[in-house]
Amino acid sequence: MSKPLIVGAVAYTPNVVTIWEGIRDYFAGSPAEMDFVLFSNYGRQVDALLAGTIDIAWNTNLAWVRTVAQTDGAARALAMRDVDTVFRTLLVARAGSGLHGLDALRGRRLALGSQDSAQAAILPVHFLQHAGLGDGVDLVRINSDVGKHGDTGRSELDALRMVLDEKADAAAIGINTWEAIGRDELMPGAFEAVWESPTYSHCNFTALPSLPEERAAPWVEQLFAMDWDNPDHRPILELEGLKRWVPPELDGYATLFEAVREQDIPPRW
Repeated sequence: MSKPLIVGAVAYTPNVVTIWEGIRDYFAGSPAEMDFVLFSNYGRQVDALLAGTIDIAWNTNLAWVRTVAQTDGAARALAMRDVDTVFRTLLVARAGSGLHGLDALRGRRLALGSQDSAQAAILPVHFLQHAGLGDGVDLVRINSDVGKHGDTGRSELDALRMVLDEKADAAAIGINTWEAIGRDELMPGAFEAVWESPTYSHCNFTALPSLPEERAAPWVEQLFAMDWDNPDHRPILELEGLKRWVPPELDGYATLFEAVREQDIPPRW
């Protein structure tokens, strides 16, 4: 039997260990056994993938864009979560604000999340610029947990706090944070959505051409076999926030590639 594939992930919350131990156990005894390595930030994870220290990286969309750039387009996306194909950014304000649409933010203050968060900073700026509001909105940046690409959600919660404290008129957040507010009732009824972006792609499992197809294919096949209706599989799927793994939708990254180029985003923070 070949040695296990090594998958990298970023430890943005303590339950990442539980998730990846569960995924490793799921692959145990299959034709595509795996182990995992945790990183403190996505810059180091991308470096490890490029250096061959890991075989596959569980990357954010920004980490994917940076990997593609550093491999001259040779990087491969193997799979993603169902929720990663329909990710969205929302701009939210205090309930009853009367703000509707991007143009309503002209002359107002918008709180952005961490500078390396695609959903809470890079893409909101892109959408504003393409709506002719590049200089028309006062942007306040909250750089919490830089290096984790907004995964912790801390900067988005900080942005929401600025709105509640009337230090900003609106905040940019990802759809996962928006849904968590409603699901967990963190701030029930406090906010309303002002604007919602088109859908785009978020995380994916990234590999390089150096990973042979005869090793990658069985791993992906085993990944896709995780079943929401199987009680042994569901706890891990729930923790990772999906119902099924799906093939990558690469067209969904086009907007972020454009935003990174236009904003001259550095290769890593």
